[in-house]
Amino acid sequence: MAQHNDTGKEGEEMAVLFLVKNGFKIVSRNFRYKKSEIDIIAVLDKTIAFVEVKTRTNAFFQEPELSVTRSKQKQITLGANYYIQENNIDLDIRFDIIAITLFGNKINHIEDAFYPLV
Repeated sequence: MAQHNDTGKEGEEMAVLFLVKNGFKIVSRNFRYKKSEIDIIAVLDKTIAFVEVKTRTNAFFQEPELSVTRSKQKQITLGANYYIQENNIDLDIRFDIIAITLFGNKINHIEDAFYPLV
């Protein structure tokens, strides 16, 4: 497996542990619908969070969260809409980003990182 795939998997594991430690219940991981993939779907109280995880070994070139483009946001929104309809979700909805920089073990949880795009 390529190094960047290993880095991504390591970041997702760190993100799951971070969310659970902060009271979230993980309801799905790597959810796919058409071209959309949502890394983590988690619930806290009366809110469902669709979480994109971005992991970098270091932030020398760019902070990880800056790589969640409008195009990626649209794909996440598409998958979230499908998930909500298929599972009859009646919770508040938000889109989060967890940015992880492995050098220094930095985790930045950005709640309501973007609004749904269609």
